[in-house]
Amino acid sequence: MSEKPKKPFYKKWWFWVVAIIIVAAVASGGGESSDQAKESKKKETVETETATTTAATPKSEEKKEDNVPREYKAALEKAKQYAKTMHMSKAAIYDQLVSEYGEAFPEEAAKYAIDNLEWDWKANALEKAKQYAKTMNMSNQAIYEQLVSEHGEKFTPEEAQYAIDHLK
Repeated sequence: MSEKPKKPFYKKWWFWVVAIIIVAAVASGGGESSDQAKESKKKETVETETATTTAATPKSEEKKEDNVPREYKAALEKAKQYAKTMHMSKAAIYDQLVSEYGEAFPEEAAKYAIDNLEWDWKANALEKAKQYAKTMNMSNQAIYEQLVSEHGEKFTPEEAQYAIDHLK
């Protein structure tokens, strides 16, 4: 009698149920935490500065922005939503943008979005790590493996290690 080999945890049905619950909770908002409030305040400041700078932007830069196809701009906005609300990695966002089961953007639009999205990926890795630690009571090693997994979150090893080092 041979024993049945164990499936990795991310291939078990309960993992996906928990993941869907987490995604739904994050998507519903659930009110702003103090970190989110600080981030919102920073964003407002940046947007104000950007608006001021944009008013003084030369015509050539405005024309350059006008030459960006609508679909590229849409992909960039969708990428921002995934980064902000779901704390996804750069690679995971790209995959979601081009997936026929996701957003179905052309590869060029997704590449434009990823190349033009300025985001703190280490902070996103840390937020994901906190979610796994809180909701699934996972060990640091299991969290790290999930963060860097090709079938998981797809963060870089550096981003995942930062998350583990700053996990409380």
